[in-house]
Amino acid sequence: MGPDQSARRHWPPLAGGANPLLRMAVSFTDAFAGAAAYRRLFVLLPFSMIAGLIVYAILADEPGWLALAAGGVLGCALLAGAAYFKSLAAMRLAVQFAAFWLGFCLLPAHALLFGTQMLAFPAYGTFEAQVDAVLSADDSRQRILVSQLTPQDGARPVDIRRARLSLPSEPELRPGDHLRAALRLAPVPGPVLPGSHDGQFHSYFIGVGAYGSATGAVERIRLGNDADFARQVQGLRSYIAGRIDLALDGPSAAIGKSMVMGDQSDIDDDTRDVMAASGLAHIYSISGLHLSIVAGGIYWLVRLLLAFIPALVAWPVKQIAAMVGIVAAFLYLLLAGGVDNVPAFRSTLMLALVFGAVLAGRRALTMRNVAIAAILIILIDPASVFRPSFQLSFAAVVALIGVYETPRKRDGAKTKLERLGHLVAATAWTSFIAGLATLLFSAYHFQQTAPLSVLGNVMALPFVGLIMWAGVAAMLVMPLGLDGLCFQLMGWGIDGMLLIAELVAGWSEGLTGNPLLADWTLVAGLAALAWFAFLTTRWRLLAPVLLVPAILAFGLEPRPDVLIADTTQAVAIRDGDGMGLASGRTGSFAVNVWSRHYQTEIARTHSGAVCDGIGCIVQTPDYSIAIVRNAAAFAEDCGRHDLLIARIRPPNSCAAGNGLIGPSQLAGGGVHWLHWNASAGRFDIRPAMVNLNRPWRVAPRL
Repeated sequence: MGPDQSARRHWPPLAGGANPLLRMAVSFTDAFAGAAAYRRLFVLLPFSMIAGLIVYAILADEPGWLALAAGGVLGCALLAGAAYFKSLAAMRLAVQFAAFWLGFCLLPAHALLFGTQMLAFPAYGTFEAQVDAVLSADDSRQRILVSQLTPQDGARPVDIRRARLSLPSEPELRPGDHLRAALRLAPVPGPVLPGSHDGQFHSYFIGVGAYGSATGAVERIRLGNDADFARQVQGLRSYIAGRIDLALDGPSAAIGKSMVMGDQSDIDDDTRDVMAASGLAHIYSISGLHLSIVAGGIYWLVRLLLAFIPALVAWPVKQIAAMVGIVAAFLYLLLAGGVDNVPAFRSTLMLALVFGAVLAGRRALTMRNVAIAAILIILIDPASVFRPSFQLSFAAVVALIGVYETPRKRDGAKTKLERLGHLVAATAWTSFIAGLATLLFSAYHFQQTAPLSVLGNVMALPFVGLIMWAGVAAMLVMPLGLDGLCFQLMGWGIDGMLLIAELVAGWSEGLTGNPLLADWTLVAGLAALAWFAFLTTRWRLLAPVLLVPAILAFGLEPRPDVLIADTTQAVAIRDGDGMGLASGRTGSFAVNVWSRHYQTEIARTHSGAVCDGIGCIVQTPDYSIAIVRNAAAFAEDCGRHDLLIARIRPPNSCAAGNGLIGPSQLAGGGVHWLHWNASAGRFDIRPAMVNLNRPWRVAPRL
């Protein structure tokens, strides 16, 4: 019995002339009753866990273990009470609360297992360390994770679990090696803008307490154990990267390594921009598309080959092919970086569930399997919920499965031309649904839309297939030394894909926007996604449809009038349609990120800035700003401007007209975003970091 039939049992049939509003209300109630009766509440469990994670992350202070335990006791009490009174409705609510509280407790538990102290002040000296992982490597640099940092020759001890280092390419390092080097260890930087990627948050939960670089020679003092599995995998990855570099060069080699091994470090900014503008940026990040082509293709190939062997006619061919597909998926995952490659790991789990359903003879593509995969990912890596990759792939898969499970007519046999047309239409429809589902999340995180992404994906799909299958063939014939031809085929596919990307990006000029969305829109998007996943009738579209006008009316953020860097001298101020620097220099990391984020050119100097040896004054028709470089400027500038910016401590008597951004504000809040509020006659101020009393914050605790 389907969900709609199950729900209609509770309602008498309505007369044909019944009030349309009443019919709509009954239909709406039927949708919820049917979803609950069909056990769709299970698909809400990951959303409840995500809600708990969000509430934990936005708290101003770290909750104590007593509070965490109290919530757990409350959850157990609710479950026991619902069971005692035999209330199904209460049990459903209690289960969702338990999932919410589990999500709330996951990050503190994860921190207990993997967290670290965060380095608060730079440390210099000679250290010995063990290499845990090689993140990327090229001809000039290698980025690695190290642990067991031991100071040498009087260096200051650092109480951190791991550090991320950028070192010269020689000597080549692998997991398990021990090194000795003169290092500069620096605190992990915070977000460059309010709501942007928070490096401190994500580094803390993987145990990285500092970033560092070499200030002198790097020496490998001891080799790791060659029998170590991680070392062998890294050796294989390095070997394959070298083979790709021999066959390809430039963007083709960079994208080839990205699609084969998940290493995106060599992809240049121009290539990234073109791929993003055409809606093809997801292609060079190993995810469900790549794993489906490889593992799914191998599944069908094995199934076809076994079906042609008469002696195996009685064998469970479908199940054997599914097991081979699972093995292929996990081998690809190892090559792509293993569990550390979160999108690939997530997609592998989903494929394993799909193939598991095939082995069990059950329906593979269900919303329940999506929920199981999401729950497993959240349990293993709860911080990944706050990364764009999780949100984008989760939204896309929920939308695609939701459309897939919608009843539709089955067409009869088709000619080859009709089948080709159906394949193209299905590809376009899949791309459209995935693009629509991820539009909000990509606009929030990347401030960019790709209006012709459906066209780009349809045109690029044959090249993507060629790239992936050429890569698979290269892996199979590499022991024979015949992989060069396969990589050449891959290169032709990549060149074709880049040609399509440039073409579509050119067509998209003038059509792309730079949407700036408020933080609440992300939470609202997850809520709308939960609504869509839970319901099965046309009412599932209500929340997503209502979300669009709500965001257009209330969710768009204003552009900043002032941006102040915390660790450099950069101060960018609105100057006509663009921005200009009143202090600092172009080319710095913060200025480059600001320019890319707001798609605004930041000029070397502000047209209204007047500077001398002790400071600068910026006068605009709306406000005036003083930037103090020397304490002598305080006597002249205090209290005379709408905003005073000082990187030296101001005297206690100093009070700017409506705002003072001093060293204590910058040290605590990081980068500052300011917008002129004309009606109030003052600046609205937003620091990049607000929850300062959390364990992942490097800033001084309040």
